[in-house]
Amino acid sequence: MGKCKDGIKRLKRKTSNKRYHRSIMRCKSWLKYNRTLPVKELMRKLNRKLTGTYNYYAVSDNSKSIDSLYDEVQKLVYKWLNRRSQKKSFDWEKFEIFLEKYPIVKPRIKVNLYRLGAGASYVR
Repeated sequence: MGKCKDGIKRLKRKTSNKRYHRSIMRCKSWLKYNRTLPVKELMRKLNRKLTGTYNYYAVSDNSKSIDSLYDEVQKLVYKWLNRRSQKKSFDWEKFEIFLEKYPIVKPRIKVNLYRLGAGASYVR
């Protein structure tokens, strides 16, 4: 239970820790096995996967979980791109420049469960 902005009590939603860690582990293993792909293709496929994950988990009151998932994926991309060669490819400043060219999709809430009307399930 929690309170909305108006101070009214309501049921809040949060991704379970088990599912959250499973998503991170799946992303980690996928990056590990696909780190040799060309960077453009790797980032395109990763963003496609993240978009699907966000579409499933991005409901009302779950922004903390999906924001932390975004941060963890960013750290994993940094780690596995640095392991593509014998020397370290990135430091964090270079990695931020890399992310300007190949951005990772940022999460945003897709479904507001408290404004569902007749046939209107998505908030635009």
